Amino acid sequence: MSETTLTPRTQVRRLPKRGVYDRDAINAILDEGFLCHLGFSVDGQPYVIPTGYARSGEQVYIHGSAASRMLRELISTVPMCFTVTLLDGLVLARAAFHHSMNYRSVVVLGQARQVHDADEKTEALRCFTNHVLSGRWDDVRLPNAQELKATHVIALPLNEASAKVRSGPPIDDEPDYELDIWAGVVPLRQVAGDPIPDVRNHTAGPVPKYLIPGVSVTG
Repeated sequence: MSETTLTPRTQVRRLPKRGVYDRDAINAILDEGFLCHLGFSVDGQPYVIPTGYARSGEQVYIHGSAASRMLRELISTVPMCFTVTLLDGLVLARAAFHHSMNYRSVVVLGQARQVHDADEKTEALRCFTNHVLSGRWDDVRLPNAQELKATHVIALPLNEASAKVRSGPPIDDEPDYELDIWAGVVPLRQVAGDPIPDVRNHTAGPVPKYLIPGVSVTG
């Protein structure tokens, strides 16, 4: 196991036993998620914006329009907070006070850099496309020069990161275990449905294997 560098800002203080600092565990959560939230402040006004992302090694990439105010702010000197949360289950306790959720979350703090190099920008978009669906990059038309120019990509290093995880059954007060109330966990998971073709698939071939449930594709 490789541990992240623990800092006062990333140390889990509320229920510290749930804190996870193993880099492989952090990466696994990031690789499973699709949606992040970016927190930052401009002129004293806080913002939290949801967007897509992709991890590549020891950093995460975020991309968007060159006209995006959020990206313009984040490539300046604005510090940012990047979060990803996976919801694994609803925890139903005997007491209302002890209801909870099972989850895995990651918080990354730092300052992003703008990606200017065309090769790295293309690689970031490849990572993003394959993060959405492994193997997709090999099937699509690649970005042209105009599209690359119209896209901003930022990279946030995973230098200051931590995870927080809750798993397992509800934890009730000891006397409440004698109550005649059902308690337990309702598991939740994200499942892909059957692909719905675009009505303009006039010349498209068969459905790609990576869209067929149960078919493993390495991308």
